[in-house]
Amino acid sequence: MALYSEKVMDHFKNPRNVGIIENADGVGEVGNAKCGDIMKIYIKVENDIIADVKFETFGCGSAIASSSMATEMIKGKPLSEALTLTNKAVAEALDGLPAHKLHCSVLAEEAIRNAIENYYETHGIPYEKSECSECAKEHDHDHE
Repeated sequence: MALYSEKVMDHFKNPRNVGIIENADGVGEVGNAKCGDIMKIYIKVENDIIADVKFETFGCGSAIASSSMATEMIKGKPLSEALTLTNKAVAEALDGLPAHKLHCSVLAEEAIRNAIENYYETHGIPYEKSECSECAKEHDHDHE
């Protein structure tokens, strides 16, 4: 059996939503010092909907594929729905990731949460912090 699914390879070779959104409404950046992966997610929000999303990822194929798939999964969705995206959902949408690469899907989840939290903070919108930072912190402990 191949190490990576066809979906992982497709999103790695043909990543969706690559780039920068100038004057983004929210930006989330995360990194993992152990593996060297760095992800940056940019969101544009209109009427509480993620109207556009782009990413820049420095990392392995799984990191790029996870970023690409995660941005596809939240584009056009309400912020509240995007906050519920889990690393497990990203990995499943990619038809699985090798166990030693699951941290890449965790980074994608965290970058999205950070971008949404950044949007709320920079626009003075009250939000439930447990929906953003705390969830990401819980996932950190799950995958160390």
